[in-house]
Amino acid sequence: MNYKVVYTKSAFKDIKKLDRVAKRKIKNKIEAYLQNPTSNAKRLTNPKIGTYRWRAGNYRIVFDIKNKTVVILRMGHRREIYRH
Repeated sequence: MNYKVVYTKSAFKDIKKLDRVAKRKIKNKIEAYLQNPTSNAKRLTNPKIGTYRWRAGNYRIVFDIKNKTVVILRMGHRREIYRH
């Protein structure tokens, strides 16, 4: 049961800031996690940022799930992602 992926404008801006290696790592993780998004996700304590997060090395991918669609809200280095 595959999920569809949608990126927000903020997520696109975040992607542009990343280097090529980080982009590839995040892309591979998203593809792998899409089979069962919640099994590898951690629920965030602050729902203002998003509902869930995935880990891709030192990077975090913050997302919500709505009707078989994973909405990627933000992505970035773990040091900075929760400050927004």
